[in-house]
Amino acid sequence: MSILKIAMAQTNLLVGDINGNLEKIGQFIRQAEESFDVDIIVFPELTLTGYPPEDLLLRPSCETRVNRALEALCQIHSNTHIVIGYPRMVKGQLFNMAGVIAGGEIIYEYAKQCLPNYQVFDEKRYFTEGTENGVFQCKGVSVALSICEDIWDGGPVAQAQSCGADILLNLNASPFHQNKQRERENIVATLAKKINAPIVYVNQVGGQDELVFDGGSFAADTEGNILSMADFFCQQLAVVAFNNVSKVLAALTPPAKRETKALAIIYQALVLGVRDYVNKNGFKGVVLGLSGGIDSALTLAIAADALGPERVHAVMMPFRYTSDMSKTDAEDEAARLGVAYRSISIEPIYEAFSEQLAEAFANTSVDTTEQNIQARSRGVLLMAISNKLGYLVLTTGNKSEMAVGYATLYGDMAGGLDVLKDVPKTTVFALSKYRNTLSEVIPENVISRPPSAELAPDQKDEDSLPPYDILDQILELYIEQDFSAQAIIEKGFDAQEVNRVLRLVDINEYKRRQAPVGIRISARAFGRDRRYPITNGWVIGD
Repeated sequence: MSILKIAMAQTNLLVGDINGNLEKIGQFIRQAEESFDVDIIVFPELTLTGYPPEDLLLRPSCETRVNRALEALCQIHSNTHIVIGYPRMVKGQLFNMAGVIAGGEIIYEYAKQCLPNYQVFDEKRYFTEGTENGVFQCKGVSVALSICEDIWDGGPVAQAQSCGADILLNLNASPFHQNKQRERENIVATLAKKINAPIVYVNQVGGQDELVFDGGSFAADTEGNILSMADFFCQQLAVVAFNNVSKVLAALTPPAKRETKALAIIYQALVLGVRDYVNKNGFKGVVLGLSGGIDSALTLAIAADALGPERVHAVMMPFRYTSDMSKTDAEDEAARLGVAYRSISIEPIYEAFSEQLAEAFANTSVDTTEQNIQARSRGVLLMAISNKLGYLVLTTGNKSEMAVGYATLYGDMAGGLDVLKDVPKTTVFALSKYRNTLSEVIPENVISRPPSAELAPDQKDEDSLPPYDILDQILELYIEQDFSAQAIIEKGFDAQEVNRVLRLVDINEYKRRQAPVGIRISARAFGRDRRYPITNGWVIGD
């Protein structure tokens, strides 16, 4: 009887830190051997470099460093087959490779065949497609490899079947977006039934710039049943056993304890994204403007949950239009979360700017320019605190605002990370209510009152924008589904309103290019996902 024990090493890696990643790999190997005596340990796609390494792959020293790391792995005295991802140069061509290390040498290599070049992926910029699949032997079991997109295409999996694979291992760096896990499990379950061989799916975990990798490693048996093996959003080792006689796949570690509520999953993604962005980039902590509004309130809660309250600093920057309610609510939330809090008035700063600009502004009337000066005064204060104390500035704009340009360059857009950049306003409200079910940290006034930037007397967001429940539906159709104006109008939306919103989206591309990165939670986020020219003559319509 051949029973194969396979460990899934769901790993949080740092892009470019090959030595640090190598050390983490060694720790996982030791844990898998000492605790479970496994036969195979499987790591994610491009483990050595982290994913996505982007143009680090073009550096001449990358190949040298990867080869040095592979030599070190071969020197590990282990009875375990180590399955690991790395870039590999072969005859002048770079491949996204998975290798098997056993007995002090690389005994088998598989080159990724399907290179994604859509959404956040541009692997064809770097890699050459592989063409062949095969198997390696472990305890008399024929084991095939595939890498991430190969599963979605299906061709390499059928190829593995033709090679006589008893089981297939799939190495992944699959980023999170809403409902992604359901898509993965459906694809893998269908393929496992089709090829009559179990599939072990190992995913990376952790934040990398705007991407969040959610983990959720699992396995599918020949009946298409899913064994949920690893939790979302945390580093973990999970182990399954495969009986090659009965073809039964069984869990040797407890099944994953996974959150199923959509809002909870999004919230966890945002928390991990903030934690890893701040920590991996070496910031002491974060600072943000706390306005008394819902966007900054939710951002503050996420930051405190990600980093601990001792590393979070909130600054209220009131002006003559700031309501007493906003001041009270901001101070209240900071106290509930236990974060550092201070208030710095922008009134004297605004007056100084106005005095210096008086001659230049002569014979003009007050307009949004003066509102922008308020926002930019706040941006200057936050960036000064950041420079002096080493804190990362978190901006608080949501996806709805970023879409239509309802934000001020060098003002509320000034900072290093926009936590809510891919979160529509309606979802901001929903996430705030969800967070309060864990502990009530966001004052009810903040959630229930109409949103306002408070840059003018009695200002409301809906003075300038359609109601958010309408706006977000239009934006979702246009940005995430690429509907034309006419197609959106045919969904029942007012034509004048649709054309106005779409025009705002199009003319504000220049602002979004200058915005900080933000954590991606949708299938179509601004930035890596959606690339439109700033200068263009495209006319809204069909």
